[in-house]
Amino acid sequence: MEKLAGKVALVTGASGGIGGALSRRLASMGVRVALGYARGREAAEKVAGEIRRGGGDAAAFGADLSQPDAAAAQVLEVRRHFGQVDILVANAGVADRRQWQEVTAADFDRAMAVNLRAPFLAAQAALPAMIERKFGRVLFVSSVAAFTGGIVGPHYAASKAGLHAITAFLSRKVARDGVTVNAIAPALIADTNMFAGQTSQLAGMVPVGRLGRSREVAALSVAILENDYMTGQVVGIDGGMHPR
Repeated sequence: MEKLAGKVALVTGASGGIGGALSRRLASMGVRVALGYARGREAAEKVAGEIRRGGGDAAAFGADLSQPDAAAAQVLEVRRHFGQVDILVANAGVADRRQWQEVTAADFDRAMAVNLRAPFLAAQAALPAMIERKFGRVLFVSSVAAFTGGIVGPHYAASKAGLHAITAFLSRKVARDGVTVNAIAPALIADTNMFAGQTSQLAGMVPVGRLGRSREVAALSVAILENDYMTGQVVGIDGGMHPR
């Protein structure tokens, strides 16, 4: 815990279940948290308020990550407010469920813009200062769909698979600078907006017999962020759906 205490983390998609759980977890460790959101301002502000009332330091920052300049601008805004960004958790994503025959060019472009381009551009903006300080953490939130194709659609699976390539590329470039770059690949997490109302029917797909919980993803994410020696890895948390 002492390793991350006092650091600044930008968690995108913090209005959702995983982002909110991770933001709370980091704040409990003494991390100052910037909660990124798109349309979920009220939810992000609620989590930030909870953190502040508990004695932590948190603020919410809105951005439409489908826009080309938004990711880098959000990093800059957080840096102006907190002075730095030590930890980047690129968790924001869109998951518009489509059959492969239904995916339009606009669907594909939006998935790529938010799920793949924005995480890279945020990392591109945050990494130089991390390298200069000889400390940094980048964690991309992927999905088991990157391995299996998943159930959301090919546009979603492809965007998440792209994060694995970026993880492999960036991690090698910054490893000697005290910066780690990893990805986490959850599957079927119950307390998110992705599968609302489908818990019982989807649980049968998971070997452990239930959907995952955001706090479980948050716990594994923190373990990755605390580790100096782990980089270039994609770690699954999927109830055994894709053993490897």
